[in-house]
Amino acid sequence: SPEEKRNGVIAASAGNHAQGVAMSARHMGIHSLIVMPATTPVIKIQAVRALGSEIILYGDSYQEAAVHAQNKSLEMDKVFIHPFDDPLVIAGQGTIGFDILQQLSDVDAVYIPVGGGGLLSGIALCIKELKPEIKIIGVQPEDSCAMKMSLAKGERISLDYVGIFADGVAVKRVGELTFAISQKYVDDIVTVTTDEICTGIKAAYEDTRMVLEPAGALAVAGILKKRTSHFKNIVAVNSGANMNFDRLQFVSERTRVGEGSEALFAVTIPERPGALRELTGQFLSGKNITEFNYRMNPGEPAQIFFGFSIESYSDRDEMRRRLFEYGYACSDLTDNELAKVHIRHMVGGRSRLVENEVLYRFQFPERKGALSHFLSSMSETWNISLFHYRMHGGDFGRVLVGLQIPSLEKDKFSQFLGDMNFYYFEETENPAYRLFL
Repeated sequence: SPEEKRNGVIAASAGNHAQGVAMSARHMGIHSLIVMPATTPVIKIQAVRALGSEIILYGDSYQEAAVHAQNKSLEMDKVFIHPFDDPLVIAGQGTIGFDILQQLSDVDAVYIPVGGGGLLSGIALCIKELKPEIKIIGVQPEDSCAMKMSLAKGERISLDYVGIFADGVAVKRVGELTFAISQKYVDDIVTVTTDEICTGIKAAYEDTRMVLEPAGALAVAGILKKRTSHFKNIVAVNSGANMNFDRLQFVSERTRVGEGSEALFAVTIPERPGALRELTGQFLSGKNITEFNYRMNPGEPAQIFFGFSIESYSDRDEMRRRLFEYGYACSDLTDNELAKVHIRHMVGGRSRLVENEVLYRFQFPERKGALSHFLSSMSETWNISLFHYRMHGGDFGRVLVGLQIPSLEKDKFSQFLGDMNFYYFEETENPAYRLFL
């Protein structure tokens, strides 16, 4: 209505939806206000601002930004444009399905990234109504698969934890409309790991020289993981390229594991002269070593952390079998998140002075002052015995912390974990920690 145009529109997003609303509003001469999480990378903020929108930075996640935007829409009498659970938004995204059918005469399957389900339901509805024989496959991160779990249960569920590597699809609860449409039209949902997403980014780059963001590369990752042999012509919907340059280092490190070309192992050898040479001569001669970490630890067996190139997963089994055959204790750490994110940068031996240590991984919003706030929120009576933080250029920081908690303060520590509103994972019993730290 004319009154709605005068008041303007408001939306919450940190990516494509924000830019789409900003561009449309500018085209129609309407004021737009976009609420973005405070953790949003500068590259995304600049892109939205360049399209003429006013920006509010609020909260540390999409959920917090969305609630603030809805409150603002009531306060300012602006129309709130939902990023996925809106008939017109779904219809708009469905035009991609129409484009696919217009441009390609023979399609067997379409793989589509899934967060709240707007893109998936729109494309699925369009294609299935016109060519129902085409398979519609959604792709989600393993740690952010609200749609897959909702479809499996037959009702919408809310995730307790949402992985944030593919932040563009990090949604706790899918839309009501998008869920109903997906129930009717979607054939399958595939989930992929962080390493497999990184492999998808690499594959897209090598084929097209495009650098996709994690959420944008989900479809490619899904095809690489689960390409059914009778599908000959497959479409991957690549939905975003808002990639921070700093993040590429993390992607590069994880790609080799994701594509199954690298294995990571921990091996125990005697702490004596010549033992290291024996290990490399017997097992690593002729292999491409990608990583090798060792620190002398007098009086105890030595722990070696190493990576090597493989051609198939069976190479991991063969290495493990040979090591055991020759009497070496070993652990396959290829799928160990603690080892891949932290331990590989920290190999140095266990401290004999640390007692009653507990180990936790934390994820907190990557914004100015976040690390200082995290540290200052801890009790002064909790001794920090280990600390590792490494910036990955993403929306969230990853910290590994060892703490000595007095027995009388365990309840206080449990309360701290519950009150701080950060995702956390206890790693005290992780074998990589026990071996190297």
